[in-house]
Amino acid sequence: MAVLQEYKCPCCGGAIAFDSSLQKMKCPYCDTEFEMETLASYDNELKNEPAENMAWNDVAGAEWQDSETEGLLSYVCKSCGGEIVGDKTTAATSCPFCGNPVVMMGQFSGSLKPDYVIPFQVDKKAAKAALKQHYGGKRLLPKVFKDQNHIDEIKGIYVPVWLFNADADANIRYKATKVRAWSDSNYNYTETSFYAISRGGKIGFERVPVDGSTKMDDALMESIEPYDFTGAVDFQTAYLAGFLADKYDVDSEQSIERANERIKKSTENAFASTVQGYSTVIPESTSIRLQNGKAKYALYPVWLLNTTWNGQRYTFAMNGQTGKFIGDLPLDKGAYKKWLFGLTSLIGAAVFAVSYLLWLL
Repeated sequence: MAVLQEYKCPCCGGAIAFDSSLQKMKCPYCDTEFEMETLASYDNELKNEPAENMAWNDVAGAEWQDSETEGLLSYVCKSCGGEIVGDKTTAATSCPFCGNPVVMMGQFSGSLKPDYVIPFQVDKKAAKAALKQHYGGKRLLPKVFKDQNHIDEIKGIYVPVWLFNADADANIRYKATKVRAWSDSNYNYTETSFYAISRGGKIGFERVPVDGSTKMDDALMESIEPYDFTGAVDFQTAYLAGFLADKYDVDSEQSIERANERIKKSTENAFASTVQGYSTVIPESTSIRLQNGKAKYALYPVWLLNTTWNGQRYTFAMNGQTGKFIGDLPLDKGAYKKWLFGLTSLIGAAVFAVSYLLWLL
């Protein structure tokens, strides 16, 4: 393609042309005249001038890989138009730009829709107060932790929970002993009797909860139980507004193993409580058969509080219905050593006192 060249007057910027009467280049706007030799030199400069190039060598960011975008979803806030990015388990959140609560309706469509929800009964203010109360009376808690520690994040979240109903038909066998001791003027006697004990029966279980989210620590979730299911209502998305919510990423079939563990442990504890009056009781075999198993899907309210101290992250959880609060705390090593020394000294003094009394006798 031919390259067009346009000569501009360096004085006014107008286009200059050749004036045949003058044999010079002349600007028709400011009447400035230019010798041809001058234009020839200018022409050579233009030919040798590098072409304009404003392309950037480096562009911020990089191309997304398929594995990186998998699971990411974006939404547009209807209030401010801001983009909200979440993953496939994000069901309710708030817009980071205007703060308006949003619910991703499509996340609860079809089989993902919960059967029940237990609405929040305690608010954020109560969660903060519970954290301060949790600090109270902890003699081995560093004082500076209480004075300088600040909450990094506090959020109310609806956690997906599978609720299992089942009837357990169980047979459990135990080995037990009874020990009887007596003495006469010559000897001390001990008699040990051995028993084979069996227990059998049925126990009905209703709404055994199993956390359905990999984001929520199972031990943390189970520590804030129980929930009062009489406070549950049929699911409506309106309950989620103003809170975070996840849909399950662990389905009911994957949760059966944990449900069975909880049912088995509860059954064993219930049957073991009926074996009394023995010196020792050891379970020998357990056989549990489940019948009429059903599962329901619910959302349970949880307040999560995160705080950082000395480079370590501490997470606390509170039951959003009952207010039950749990969480690990740091240990004041200096205070612990003093406490341990005092306890050791106390035990040592007690042993010395007992030994002295025995010596007197």
